Amino acid sequence: MFSHHSSISDDLLIIVNSFNLELPFTTDPIPTRYSNNVNDSNLVIDLMFLHSESSELKNHSIHLDWQLTLDYAPLTITIPIVKDNVNTTKCLITKDSKEEVSFVKKVIASVGNLNMSSLPDIASLDSVVNEFASAVNNIWEKNSKIINVTKYSKS
Repeated sequence: MFSHHSSISDDLLIIVNSFNLELPFTTDPIPTRYSNNVNDSNLVIDLMFLHSESSELKNHSIHLDWQLTLDYAPLTITIPIVKDNVNTTKCLITKDSKEEVSFVKKVIASVGNLNMSSLPDIASLDSVVNEFASAVNNIWEKNSKIINVTKYSKS
């Protein structure tokens, strides 16, 4: 687009790239910063970074007519918003259900089954904690059910 740029912009582009963003190409490649001093040249300052894999977000526009008293021309981009409902799922145990009673009883029983008679070091404690976490996870999976969360679900 423009044949020259500051070395600082190279660093900025490296940082932006690390966030998986990129500088898009403008639909009308013209300067965006206008100097008040007639001895200075106008500049291109496009600081609009967008997700690099998004085909809808590749082009932006520069609006000279929106400049007013500013020394720069505003940049805009149209972002399409899809009116799709994204359904998600989650696991839950219904309060006061037989599954909740079973879950609590089995978790209490798993605590009683842990061998905590000798914990001489952190590794032993980690082992007991991991064993308990695994037991609770297994009990949860056996007693919980998967539900679909939609825009009509209760909060």
